[in-house]
Amino acid sequence: MNKHLLYLFFLILAGCSQDKKKSPNVFFAGEIVNPTSSKVFLLKNDRVLDSALLDENNRFSFRLPTIEEGLHHFNHGPENQYVFFEYGDSIQIRLNTIDFDESLVFSGEGAEINNFLIDLFLANEDEERLIFSSYFLMEPDEFDQSIEALRNEKLTTLDQLKSENELSRAEEEIAEISINYTYYNYKEKYPFEHRKKTGKKTLHELPETFYAYRNDISFNNRSLSYLTPYYDFMKSHLNNLSYVGCAKTCGVENEKITNHLHFNRHKLNLIDSLVQETELKDNLFRKVAFDYLLMANDTEANNEVFIEDFHTRSGNNRHIREINELYEGIRNIQPKKKIPNVIVTDRNGDKVSLQEIAKDKKVVFYFWTGANKRYFKDIHKRVNTLSSKKQEYTFIGINHNTDEATWKGMIEQANLDPENQFKADNFKELTKALIIYPMNKCIITEDAEIVDAFTTMWAANF
Repeated sequence: MNKHLLYLFFLILAGCSQDKKKSPNVFFAGEIVNPTSSKVFLLKNDRVLDSALLDENNRFSFRLPTIEEGLHHFNHGPENQYVFFEYGDSIQIRLNTIDFDESLVFSGEGAEINNFLIDLFLANEDEERLIFSSYFLMEPDEFDQSIEALRNEKLTTLDQLKSENELSRAEEEIAEISINYTYYNYKEKYPFEHRKKTGKKTLHELPETFYAYRNDISFNNRSLSYLTPYYDFMKSHLNNLSYVGCAKTCGVENEKITNHLHFNRHKLNLIDSLVQETELKDNLFRKVAFDYLLMANDTEANNEVFIEDFHTRSGNNRHIREINELYEGIRNIQPKKKIPNVIVTDRNGDKVSLQEIAKDKKVVFYFWTGANKRYFKDIHKRVNTLSSKKQEYTFIGINHNTDEATWKGMIEQANLDPENQFKADNFKELTKALIIYPMNKCIITEDAEIVDAFTTMWAANF
């Protein structure tokens, strides 16, 4: 009789535990030391689900009565990090923003997999430096063996975690995929990085089994679309496949792509044919569009061909407005067009347009922000060098994302000519109109007409 009662007790206890895990409720809370903003945001993919204010003790909490299981992100500006939820989880975190990722610790129901993922993230950051500085110099067989050793080491650690904790199949899967795709990504990069590191002119021949893992990759797992190792692998894999395809059919000189339009249209075609999962497909399409429009610096006619092809393949892309605005912005800063009439503020608080500033003279517009002191020093050192050599040009600094007092203080401290320093009133308008990318970009004009809007302060050809 006692045995039956004991068995019944354990059965009820197990049932309670299962009911708890099956409950759709999730609790997520924590403490943030040295907070950088007043809120914590919770996101699923790229959508904000909820936000929580920090209290007087810098603590926050979310009570989530219904939530989709799986990978989420939390944001405390400007940092992001993963959190993996299953039904019934009650997770608490503690972190210090001075060392955001390094100090992050999870506790409570569901903590084990999250601590494993953050440890994996930190280990991968450390290994990346070693792989780029040393492993990519190796011959293919040695590289393959070294990468496999690192991957197996992580899988062994995961096996130990599984032996000590009862992980769900979903938790095991997210851990395994985070490990595997990190190292698969390095293998996709290897032939190109090896060529660059060794100075060779051709890609190294690879063993037949080098890409054996490709037989098992999935292009359509919705839960992985925002997992960084998986997404980074997809980008490298598609670049690799596109290169191999283009090496046979389009412009390649000395093993380098010369026909960027064809290469990027080839990538669009691959994504279209291989990927069915909507969000992953949209994000990969967006990546190709931004890479081509921002970095290829192609002709206006080729840009138009590309965007028409993009609309044909992905006209309902969730990022279509952003991509269209980028295309229009690039089209508006082509050579011989007037510089967009963006309004900025001078040192006296008066409003003036870029066209007024650039009228009747040769101008180099460059951009800086008070948030990056090192770049501020470097860029103005470069301005001094160029202005002494190119005295026919006026170098105009456009500041953004800096409060007025700090902006004026930095101008005075660096002994800059205040007549040539202006502050952007609307950063969003500035970036949309002038496509401020990369950070060291400059725009060369003559009598307010664009000469070159796609160069940098270190590459400009005056």
